[in-house]
Amino acid sequence: MHINPVLVESAVVLAVVLCVHMVVWNQHSWCSIALIIQAFYVQHKWDRLLRSGGAVFQFRPAANSGIVPASMVMPLLGLALREKCSASGNVYFERFSMVVTITGMMLALFLSLIALGITRPVPTNTCVIAGMAGSAILYTTKQTLTVSEVIEVLEVLLIFVYLSLIVLYLLPRCFTPGEALLIVGGISFIVNQLIKRSLNLAEVKGDPVNYFLPVVVVGSLLLGVFFALLFCFMESETWVSSLFFHMMTAVLALGILMPWLSLFIGRHPLMWLLDFVTLSDTRLCLLAYWVLLAVVATCVVLHQNYQRQAGSKKHQASTVVRKYFHLIVVATYVPGLIYDKQLLHVASVGCLAVFLFLEYVRYFRIRPLGQLLRQLLTLFLDERDSGPLILTHVYLLLGMSLPIWLFPGPCAPRGVLSGAGGLVPYAGVLAVGVGDTVASVFGSTMGEIRWPGTKKTMEGTATSVFAQIIAVAVFLIFDGSINLNSTYSWIVGSITLVALLEAYTSQIDNLLLPLYLFILLLL
Repeated sequence: MHINPVLVESAVVLAVVLCVHMVVWNQHSWCSIALIIQAFYVQHKWDRLLRSGGAVFQFRPAANSGIVPASMVMPLLGLALREKCSASGNVYFERFSMVVTITGMMLALFLSLIALGITRPVPTNTCVIAGMAGSAILYTTKQTLTVSEVIEVLEVLLIFVYLSLIVLYLLPRCFTPGEALLIVGGISFIVNQLIKRSLNLAEVKGDPVNYFLPVVVVGSLLLGVFFALLFCFMESETWVSSLFFHMMTAVLALGILMPWLSLFIGRHPLMWLLDFVTLSDTRLCLLAYWVLLAVVATCVVLHQNYQRQAGSKKHQASTVVRKYFHLIVVATYVPGLIYDKQLLHVASVGCLAVFLFLEYVRYFRIRPLGQLLRQLLTLFLDERDSGPLILTHVYLLLGMSLPIWLFPGPCAPRGVLSGAGGLVPYAGVLAVGVGDTVASVFGSTMGEIRWPGTKKTMEGTATSVFAQIIAVAVFLIFDGSINLNSTYSWIVGSITLVALLEAYTSQIDNLLLPLYLFILLLL
């Protein structure tokens, strides 16, 4: 029996939306149901465009458009955050969560309008459904947001429009439409928030740790866009160009980003970072442990490349070899989550900055490391790295770190949430580090019964769920701050839903799965 994987993927996302709707019963949750209905119709049209080659930009091949799962992430995230902040009485972040919800819906509607605008012939029924959903969302926006909040949503939408044109033009075949919505939409929101806070420094407050991520994201974006445009007109592989690249990177980091960050944290970032790292012996021990794991990961890369050069017939690393890095990342994140979440937050942001810088060096062939990085990393390419960028390792880092970065600290006065929310920081470890790893390894080695319409196996999915349940039990033993309060059925159901989504989605699972598990556990 042939089953369309897109239908099952959409059904799983609908199940998540209904779960959120059962917990959060308001007009925004009704709008999310209208949004997923119109996204389903639009995805059907866009998939047809991708198959026929009628899309305007070159998207990642061998994958569907991913409109349904991507469109629902930001609205559901805002709804879950609002419910948690409302329960804690934090009015400011409750309003902020409403802005997140509406912004996500507006970005999804804009992407749907693009798809409908380039479809020939114009799909009348789909346009009517999208129009009805859009009218409901616009009416809800008018009723719930203030004028300043509406302007903030429009600012994010404007940044998203221009950033999408730049990214999709400069980086063809790197993203599906849904992945572009997630990544570019998230960057647009961060850019807008950083600009807003920079213009209102008198109102800046909160933990200095939270300002590292937006500054790193904006700095990396500026660096990438500037050199991508510059190297369209000049050769990037010469020593002169490489020297200019390193000089401009230093100027951006030391002359712009450091002073910018110091405005938020009130002192020089390097001095603050030195005091932060040396605050306790535990932090120094964690750093030494992480350096050791980084050396181990580097040795794995060098060993695999040595085997290839020594005449091995395998030209690409196997699934099992690639999952070594998942295990190393789990060994990195779990101690940090148990002993010092703040240090893990800062370290993961620093690691993101290093990964993006090294990817720029590889992509532009910057001397002396550009060509070497190309040779080392091509062994670990898979079908998702079909564009000019190699983003698999960046997606792995994002999947593990997003639940930590998005953790609603102001809505958890004691630093931890009750019930299933206690597992929220572990969402990336569970979904990617444990679930995806076990599903891939067991499915590729011992799986025989395949899910209809996919290459994934039922054995892989079952062992994935079982392994995540065992991981939750281990976290309960070693992390005394977690108190599940008899929410075991919700946790098992959430893990199962996300495992089914992993079996049927063709999007970047390292990015998508942690976000959906984060949303469900937050409820």
